[in-house]
Amino acid sequence: MGATGADILDLSGRSVMITVMAPAKINLTLEVLAKRTDGFHEIRSVIQTIGLCDRLFFQDGETFECRSDSPGWLAEKSLIPEATRLLRETTGCSRGAVITVEKCIPLVGGLGGDSSDAAATLRGLNQFWELALPQNKLLELARQLGSDVAFFLDGGTALVEGRGELVIPLPPLPRTWVVLVIPTIPQLPEKTKQLYESLKPSHYTDGQITRRMVAKLREGGELSMSLLFNAFENVTFTRFPKLNVYRERMIRAGAPHIHQAGSGPILFTLFKDRTQAEELSRHLKEQKIKSYLAETIPSNKNS
Repeated sequence: MGATGADILDLSGRSVMITVMAPAKINLTLEVLAKRTDGFHEIRSVIQTIGLCDRLFFQDGETFECRSDSPGWLAEKSLIPEATRLLRETTGCSRGAVITVEKCIPLVGGLGGDSSDAAATLRGLNQFWELALPQNKLLELARQLGSDVAFFLDGGTALVEGRGELVIPLPPLPRTWVVLVIPTIPQLPEKTKQLYESLKPSHYTDGQITRRMVAKLREGGELSMSLLFNAFENVTFTRFPKLNVYRERMIRAGAPHIHQAGSGPILFTLFKDRTQAEELSRHLKEQKIKSYLAETIPSNKNS
């Protein structure tokens, strides 16, 4: 999947609209190692982009405007205006733009939609405003916006460390199908912050789980689902008891293993066989459980 769709050109050959895809992610591992002195937590995680994507459309405008028809999505609560401001301040660019966001990634579910939108904004405006910033400069700006934004500049399969801003590309995960379940539970204000604060030292690990996952990917061997791990599962199923109901319903519908996306509450399971993934997705929909079927996708550099 390319990061940028086809440009629409005016008679002079200049782009008047571009489309940039902003994919969701899942964490194959997510270990919390310790609490840092700056208030953040030290993590080690293997992250993977999937083919469930928002789309951002960039058009000329006299000023900056960001809009979407998606219910519940507010531009002022997204990172898109901040990414635009940061890019303008860095380059001195005074051009306007109208960014229209077509939301497909569920809000506040652990799939990284807002961070992906911010990365897509940096990539899109860099092209649309013809700024020609190199990748290392975009990466510097991404790290200022949020922990996952740096990962989404390239996506694919990567090891992330620090508070999530240190990204090391990995060999791509073999093509895998992902079935996501979106639980209907009340939203928790400042969810990720609260869940980090709920973690106890006993929930911290030493990073060995992620090291084993990284070694397996670099070897090119068959990925064992037993290597998947998410520290937040120690607290989310207690904070959101209804998650247990969704987990049981997924198991009854044929899910071989259940994992949580990021800080949740979205749950997922993986399949190497598309037919099995489609069958589970059909069973879930028959039970009126909101779900998505997607596949893992490579990095922007490889597409």
